[in-house]
Amino acid sequence: MAFKSKAVQNLSNSSGSPTTISDTVSGSTTHVVVGLTISNTSAANITATVTFTKSGGSAIHLVKDAPIAVGGTLVLIGGDQKVVAEAGDLFKAYVSASSAADAILSYLVGT
Repeated sequence: MAFKSKAVQNLSNSSGSPTTISDTVSGSTTHVVVGLTISNTSAANITATVTFTKSGGSAIHLVKDAPIAVGGTLVLIGGDQKVVAEAGDLFKAYVSASSAADAILSYLVGT
């Protein structure tokens, strides 16, 4: 397994057009997500929503409108919490204010 991460700056503030924060999992691999953190980069409190979409399925909420204080972070996946993503699965996020948050997703790639 290879360790990888993806960093995304300036998350969308639109529920209709959330920011994709993961790479699409290819057909012959799985991603074991070991970390997902959203940081508030603005001068005001914000809320964050993160969804996980199975290939061909509907988005489910990992968290909806979770508050993040000024200078704070929201750790959704880490420690004992892991999520296995299969072919075509995606993580997406949006926050309550434009360009107010960054995200980092860390994962292991397996075959």
